[in-house]
Amino acid sequence: MQIEAMYDVPPSQRSERTWHVDLPIESLEWSVGLICGPSGTGKSTVARRVFGDIDAPLAWSPGKSILDEFPREMSIHDVLAFMGGVGFSSTPSWFRPYQHLSNGEQFRVSMARRLAEASLSESKLAVVDEFTSVVDRQVAQIVSHGVQRVTRARGLRFVAVSCHADIIDWLQPDWIYFPASNEFVRRELQRRPSIQLDVCRVPNSAWTYFKQHHYLSGKLQGSAISFGGFVGEKCIAFSAITRFPHPKAKNIMKGHRTVVLPDWQGIGIGGRLDDWIGEWCAKSGQRYLNTVAHPAMIAYYNKSPRWRLLAHSNVGPEATLKIGTTSKMAKRMASVRVLQLRSFEYIPERFRR
Repeated sequence: MQIEAMYDVPPSQRSERTWHVDLPIESLEWSVGLICGPSGTGKSTVARRVFGDIDAPLAWSPGKSILDEFPREMSIHDVLAFMGGVGFSSTPSWFRPYQHLSNGEQFRVSMARRLAEASLSESKLAVVDEFTSVVDRQVAQIVSHGVQRVTRARGLRFVAVSCHADIIDWLQPDWIYFPASNEFVRRELQRRPSIQLDVCRVPNSAWTYFKQHHYLSGKLQGSAISFGGFVGEKCIAFSAITRFPHPKAKNIMKGHRTVVLPDWQGIGIGGRLDDWIGEWCAKSGQRYLNTVAHPAMIAYYNKSPRWRLLAHSNVGPEATLKIGTTSKMAKRMASVRVLQLRSFEYIPERFRR
């Protein structure tokens, strides 16, 4: 009563606000939706009324790897696909508890888990309130692109509730509702905004800033030739190559280390950097080979006309070791990581059909 008197608030403004919303989505074929507008315009109210409970928090166990927080009935390959799809591709971070991740990493893994759980639900729907509100805008845009891509690839539905309009061209929603103006807009799928990636030679000492994000040893061979991928003046990716030891051919280079900083993962920068290096090698009269284990990189090479599959592990998933075997090589060849290895060769532009 004191505040009402101080600010002269009439009874009409103390009552609950009501308004009519026309959200004609039942007649549409859609995968991604966006409810967008400033705070206080009713975004969450509309979302709850249309889609039900949208505020259920995810439970994360202290000290437990985030890998073990995904649905138990989901295969590890599907878990990695969801995480890689939203750009959470830093292998060392996969083994950490949620509480030990950065804000950007927490946001990415939360989106991956929301989509994973939606894929097992009857509705196939995920609704996220305050979408991208807690992360850097660059991360917000890149993750938005990954979320819409995974949603469409998996046959899911995703609705973002956000006060940020800068994600629209990256999230590519099929419809947008603006509560502030009570406006409903339909959209067609478009290409995401482009990013200018510049590549040049960098000193091997640049590896210092990237090695903590690599899943293998942090060591870099002294004979390596290093390249940096730049967006503006910022180096956001690193790749190094070395001479391939061959008894006859002396003109073969191989991939040694490739890392994209976490904030920029999920939009294919690592693959495009490798494409550039492959053409750089070809112009200098050298072949370029790369052996990879990361699912995202394997998928990129398989789809690209620039790369040809040379070989993969000749030990099938059903392989087993004989009881009592002591062969270190046999054990290594049957290890999970070796089973996933794929070797590719870059096909220079002049040789592509």
